[in-house]
Amino acid sequence: MIRGFRQIAVLTMLSRVLGMLRDMAFAYFLGAGVLMDGWTVGFKIPNLARRLFGEGAASSSLIPVYSAELEKDKNKADRLALTVVTAVFLVLVAAVLLGETIIWIYYRYFSVYQGTKLKLVLSGIMLPYAILICVTALLAGILNAHRHFAAPAIAPVLLNIMIIMSLCLSRWLLGMPPRSQVLILTAAVIFAGLTQLLIQVPPLRARGVSLRPAWDVHTEAFKKVFFLMGPMVIGLTATQINTLADDLIALWLSGSDEKGQFFTWFGQQIKYPVWEGAVSQLFYAQRLYQFPLGVLGISLATAIFPVMSSDAARKDFAALSKTVSRGLRCAVFVALPATVGLLMVGKPLVSVLFERGRFTAHDTSLTAWTLSFYVLGLAGYFAQQVAIRAFYSMQDSKIPARSAVIAVFTNIALNLTLIWLLGTGGLAASTALCSYLQVLILVTVIRRRLGSAVLEGLTWAAGKTIIATVCMCVVVLIVLAFSRDLADGFKLLLTVPLAVVVYILAAKILRIEMLSLLMGSRQ
Repeated sequence: MIRGFRQIAVLTMLSRVLGMLRDMAFAYFLGAGVLMDGWTVGFKIPNLARRLFGEGAASSSLIPVYSAELEKDKNKADRLALTVVTAVFLVLVAAVLLGETIIWIYYRYFSVYQGTKLKLVLSGIMLPYAILICVTALLAGILNAHRHFAAPAIAPVLLNIMIIMSLCLSRWLLGMPPRSQVLILTAAVIFAGLTQLLIQVPPLRARGVSLRPAWDVHTEAFKKVFFLMGPMVIGLTATQINTLADDLIALWLSGSDEKGQFFTWFGQQIKYPVWEGAVSQLFYAQRLYQFPLGVLGISLATAIFPVMSSDAARKDFAALSKTVSRGLRCAVFVALPATVGLLMVGKPLVSVLFERGRFTAHDTSLTAWTLSFYVLGLAGYFAQQVAIRAFYSMQDSKIPARSAVIAVFTNIALNLTLIWLLGTGGLAASTALCSYLQVLILVTVIRRRLGSAVLEGLTWAAGKTIIATVCMCVVVLIVLAFSRDLADGFKLLLTVPLAVVVYILAAKILRIEMLSLLMGSRQ
């Protein structure tokens, strides 16, 4: 287990670093305009499919059932896994064919603007990636059940490497213009998807799992996987669905030189609330707020899930209440300083990471504005992951799914309202607000089932966390005041490490329990 954890940790960190370098390459070569808007929309859809049918299914429904079957009969377990892969593959093939047909019809008969045509072309090229990455994610889940972690963990590393290489080589070696670069980029994504899939095959064969079609859809194990899968993946991906809604609404309501500043609605001329490049600004802001969520929030939820599952399996609901309480307090302890820190250094962070090449100072200002609203939801995003897994530990996937549906529809309504007041910041704000709405629903139901102990100590812990965060904030403000004449890069080098040290010291002085739990030490 320790060896597997180390492999995942090293490769995940490598993937995160390469992911940031990838985003910097996007900013340099494509900027924040029509090309990046097209790439973002085209890639977002297959990437969402990965979360819906791939990672969510593998981690939340297939792995537990497959692992249980392995204990009884390996051949039946392998048939179950291959049946799930076959079924998901066929569903996705049908979905992709339908999607390609819709894209072609819209391109042929309804698209007017060249920018729209480009987005449709990019979406059409990358849509098959949904099949490749979802099957890869399912195979990775099977390997994880066999305690093999290297091949699954290296898959996103390969994608980032190929994207970076395609951008750099197409420009610096072949001298391609950005419009040609983005087409090469989409081809690189498909090639990366094939590579990601193929590297899972040798370790599967080494464990006696040969890839072939299977169709044992009438077994109880298969029915259990799919009974759990639907509600689970909806519950786990509400935030991702909301960010896709942000992108699509920004795309539809953004003006451009080609479309003009106004559109006609029931005979009235209405000014577009955002301008071309809004989708790109959302993309860069999402990447930055999702970094602490991916590194800290998902890690926290993943670590606490087996403990909650063990408590629920023993029907020790008092212990489960304490575990949920601990998880929520940890979420606040980690999310609050991350929120304040990103609010304080958001603009220089965006500038240092992205402001070069085709990414301008104006793009920096708009991206930082959007980021400032996304990060307001960090505590909600963190607590959401803990609360959802509390239900899954009790084998209840319906409540998270229902709360996710409510959050998604509320987000769309807020998007269509706040975008007129705050631009892309309004889209980010609605996603942040809906994360808290979902947490409120989930925690209310958990409290009714398990009692008030699930919130025990939360107010006291939050108060101490606020004090520690204020201490961090004061020091950062002082450093920023004395370093205002320095370049943004030097400001970040001074403030970020100092902020982390001050916050940890303040937490130790205040004897915040969450610090010792997260660091694995005793105070």
